[in-house]
Amino acid sequence: MTPGDVSPDPLAWIGSDSVTRSATEGEVTLCGACWESKQCRLGVRREWLDGEVSVFELSCPRDQEGGPNVAHGGWTAAAMDEMLGHVPLMHEQMSVTATLTVNFRKPVPVERPLAGRAWIDKIEGSRWFISGELLLLPGRSGLATATGIWVARDYSHFARHAEWLAEQDSGSLDRQTPSGDPAIE
Repeated sequence: MTPGDVSPDPLAWIGSDSVTRSATEGEVTLCGACWESKQCRLGVRREWLDGEVSVFELSCPRDQEGGPNVAHGGWTAAAMDEMLGHVPLMHEQMSVTATLTVNFRKPVPVERPLAGRAWIDKIEGSRWFISGELLLLPGRSGLATATGIWVARDYSHFARHAEWLAEQDSGSLDRQTPSGDPAIE
């Protein structure tokens, strides 16, 4: 399956070898929505490992403006989630976000070059504790920091969620998490 392909199975792109490293110029791993457009809608243009640190080049797109010439706080949180969540992927481990705490230090300007850095604080079982920062270039002024926990998952995680969601559509009042598989137990 290649970017832009339409499949009757909405989960078909999950787990395909071609999705682990996308066709973008900067080797950016793409989520399902971005996979179709062949570019990260959050503005991540490049990502790579530099030793133990994951490094990102990005900018906030104009369509994510919240105030005059500054990013919406939701964009900043989403960009931090994207960068920190790519750390396990860069180590060939799929994961899902369990927690994310973002500290907003300065407004993020739109359409300006930014750098992101993220690293593993520790791994305990299936939990990856990850931290990161968002910096304004060229001076590297700190704009935001984040910490969170990502839980390692295999590709069947999404199929289990789809099954759980189908059960919810049946009108069941069962309040369980997807197949008893919560991100945090």
